[in-house]
Amino acid sequence: MVVGAGAVGLAIARTRALAGREVLVLEQADAIGTGTSSRNSEVIHAGIYYPTGSLKARLCVSGKEALYPYLEERVVGHRRLGKIIVAVTHDEIAELERYYAQAAANGVTDLQWLSADEIAELEPEIRCVRGLLSPSTGILDTHEYMLALQGDLETAGGLVALNAPVHRVVVTSDGFRVQCGGPAPAVLECASFINASGLHAPDLAGRVEGLASEHVPKAYFAKGHYYALSGKSPFSRLVYPLAGSGGLGVHVTLDMGGAARFGPDVTWVSGEDYAFDDSRRSTFIDAIRRYYPGLSEDRLQPAYTGIRPKTVGPGDADADFRIDGPAEHGVPGLVNLFGIESPGVTASLAIGDYVGNLLAN
Repeated sequence: MVVGAGAVGLAIARTRALAGREVLVLEQADAIGTGTSSRNSEVIHAGIYYPTGSLKARLCVSGKEALYPYLEERVVGHRRLGKIIVAVTHDEIAELERYYAQAAANGVTDLQWLSADEIAELEPEIRCVRGLLSPSTGILDTHEYMLALQGDLETAGGLVALNAPVHRVVVTSDGFRVQCGGPAPAVLECASFINASGLHAPDLAGRVEGLASEHVPKAYFAKGHYYALSGKSPFSRLVYPLAGSGGLGVHVTLDMGGAARFGPDVTWVSGEDYAFDDSRRSTFIDAIRRYYPGLSEDRLQPAYTGIRPKTVGPGDADADFRIDGPAEHGVPGLVNLFGIESPGVTASLAIGDYVGNLLAN
């Protein structure tokens, strides 16, 4: 049983079904992928920034290598656009050099240095002193991707149950007894229980009777706003400034239609609140104009917000993915996934394999 029908939950369920398991995915919403998976930048990340040997670094790189062939095979919309990370001042070049070294340590060996003139030729609207080109960064249609995962799961005999919130989980002698609500309440039993419920993962883990409380982290929510750029995009690639606290900075991303959007910022919130705060506009304008001075304010339109599930709060260093199996908490058959934020979609196929190996071992 997998709880959570986002990209990560569906990828795990697909992997288990293809391994011959009988798989049921429980999703509390009325559709797949309505949470974090549908409220992000839809970027296929290269694996540049993450600490060497971390789950984020390892699973992002291996996930990306598996994702592009999968998207091709399933005819899922995607584009390998590339991205440019820019240094706006000479003082920022040292940070680009650290990115270059970190990427190499993570197995990302295709980064290319660009001069200001080379960047101006590729992206005439960008103003900077130097940059790094990541040719393996891209974008995808996340919803099409999740539909493909669901199709693979169902072809292998798995099932997704919508409107099925989980109220209670009890560890038994041979697995788990799960109480579900919704229009068709039921009590179900399973041999393994995988908590991939994103923002709600710590809350759900706290309702597993038989899991010690010290294995349940506190949940932190980092809300990000996205603004769309009306009219024709002046960019043909993704453009990123240096990373900030809690995220990768207000960057330029493109959708599958070529439209540009900027975001996300980071605002810490106490719950699942997707309301758009347009008072953030001036902060966005200042951040964007550092590398795109030609921005016209009236072209910036509120788009949407998303929330990152985190296991650390404001002022703390960024945390790694936390995927707790029996070796961590001592409960056979239980896997809890905490803090699966960016690059979760990119890493999702690799996360599916990783969880499968935890249970197999």
